Amino acid sequence: MEPTTTVDPPKGAARAAERRGYGVSTEPGSRRPSGTAVAPRRSGWQQRVHTTLDLIRANPTGRVALKIFIGVAGAIVVTVGIALIPLPGPGWLLVIAGLGIWAVEFHWARRLLGFTRRHVHAWTRWVTSRSLPVRFVLGAVGLVFVAVVVWLSLKYSLGIDLVARALHYLATH
Repeated sequence: MEPTTTVDPPKGAARAAERRGYGVSTEPGSRRPSGTAVAPRRSGWQQRVHTTLDLIRANPTGRVALKIFIGVAGAIVVTVGIALIPLPGPGWLLVIAGLGIWAVEFHWARRLLGFTRRHVHAWTRWVTSRSLPVRFVLGAVGLVFVAVVVWLSLKYSLGIDLVARALHYLATH
């Protein structure tokens, strides 16, 4: 039988876990009771942000103000991202970033962000497991899709028909 070693949680993490209702022993070498957990380790700035958010949430007015602020900030980022989706640029990235902002305060956004991460990782694993010619075809299909979206966006929103102009230019020159 191998000797078991335990890693003691840092005192700050133990306090944070206790505030959340987890039973954590801070005695050296003690075993945690089953069914309890310790707050995940965070870097210095992450811990400061987490502590600040906990302090804001401790006050009822702060809790409501934080929810409103997070809701509005996330809505602005998601709205800008959705507006940029048809254009070349970081549309989807901004939508996911807005979802990440909402996930700070809203459980449904946390679940949706987890769902999105799982599916993006699964898609990435699937694409990277394919041969190089298949990846080139997928990339070409993606570029054609983006080109069609840009062309339709310019044609129907600004009245600029790039295809007609290009064909006219080729016919006259």
